[in-house]
Amino acid sequence: MKERIALFTILIGLTAFLYMFQYHVNTLWGYVLLLTFMSIYGIYSTLALQHKKRKLKKQPVKINENFKPFVSILIPAHNEEGVIAYTVDNIMKLNYQNFEVIIIDDRSTDNTANIIRNLELKYKDKVKTLIRQEGAFPGKSAVLNDAIKIAKGEAILVFDADATVEPDFLNKMVPCLEPADVGAVQARKVIRNGSYNLLTKCQYNEYVLDTYLQVGRDAVKGAVELRGNGELIKRQAIDDIGGWNNYTITDDLDMSTRLHIKGWDVRYCQSAEVYEEGIICLIPLFRQRRRWLEGTIRRYLEYSMEAIKSKTMSLRAKLDMIAYITQFIMPLWMILEIVIRAFKALTGKGILQNELVSSVVIAAITAAGFFMAIRYSLRRYDSQKRWNALIQASYTAIYMLIIWFPMVLFICAKILFCKKDLNWGKTAHGLVMEKEADHNNINSKEKELQEV
Repeated sequence: MKERIALFTILIGLTAFLYMFQYHVNTLWGYVLLLTFMSIYGIYSTLALQHKKRKLKKQPVKINENFKPFVSILIPAHNEEGVIAYTVDNIMKLNYQNFEVIIIDDRSTDNTANIIRNLELKYKDKVKTLIRQEGAFPGKSAVLNDAIKIAKGEAILVFDADATVEPDFLNKMVPCLEPADVGAVQARKVIRNGSYNLLTKCQYNEYVLDTYLQVGRDAVKGAVELRGNGELIKRQAIDDIGGWNNYTITDDLDMSTRLHIKGWDVRYCQSAEVYEEGIICLIPLFRQRRRWLEGTIRRYLEYSMEAIKSKTMSLRAKLDMIAYITQFIMPLWMILEIVIRAFKALTGKGILQNELVSSVVIAAITAAGFFMAIRYSLRRYDSQKRWNALIQASYTAIYMLIIWFPMVLFICAKILFCKKDLNWGKTAHGLVMEKEADHNNINSKEKELQEV
């Protein structure tokens, strides 16, 4: 109810502002002003990053080789028989000595439980298993809260069931966690199967854009966010905020905001990469992004007043959070702008041609903003050549507008008119591996027939 009232108030206020503002000033310029603010903030974060690099070049950070906290690696798994063994085998190759792995079977209906029991036998003292029964509280947060009770680590590292990393992953992440005010560190997420099809390529580019945003937020010491996969968190920080929130569908985003409100800093480690599987079909992708966006909007509605009132949350983190919220105000602003203009034209209070032109200009400006941000990201963080970056930024910008803008409307309607649920929309993993296995089997059979 709290989230519903907050969102309703925001929508009514924004609609009234736009409707009245149009009688005095063309609100197209207000929208341009919003985009300008976002652009200025982007430039500011870029300049801050350059300053940070120059500073580090003159005074490199000294790594404390004695800081080697014991790390508990938690891997929740729900119906992950296709990937879980491969993931654990990969993680066991870490060249960091002080760690344990806890695999949690969350009420799976496939062979996941048996597979992780075999992994426990295979790796003996290094791997533990936790089997959650059918009646257990649902959701990833509840899984992690159960697992941390048996974890020995001073730091907790969370991986998805399809995660893979390089052996030096923890050696890169751990030093970032040492400062007393740092509560968590997020690794760079990378789509492993980006070349599979156009959809996975767009997701790969989307993650590169996220890297650009996270690096910028880290440079200004803003509100860096955890991403669920490849997040390293101090046990002390987890205890301080009371663990994960069982009643959220995005455990990572919820925890990020609560850590910031409590005064903990969250850092971003670009050099440590965690690879995950991109979604190869459109419907499952919409389902996943729906969960992400709903969790994002709900946590802002829920914690906005706490963030404003917090005396421990840094001013930089507050300002950064406000700047980030504009990304979700922008679609609402754009859609309400178009709706109001169409209403005025239909009721004879505006000229249809002028209203349509303004709407087209708004859409073009929005698309151009996405395009420039993505192109810059691909050039800087994926070393793409100019022409390749241009092409990829073009179709990725279209992809993001198609995915995110309608989703904002859907989520707002859901929050306003539907009962809150904890259906987090599990993402199916291992589909690419299955297809590759099938392809290899077919090739093997063809080769056998040829030999015969």
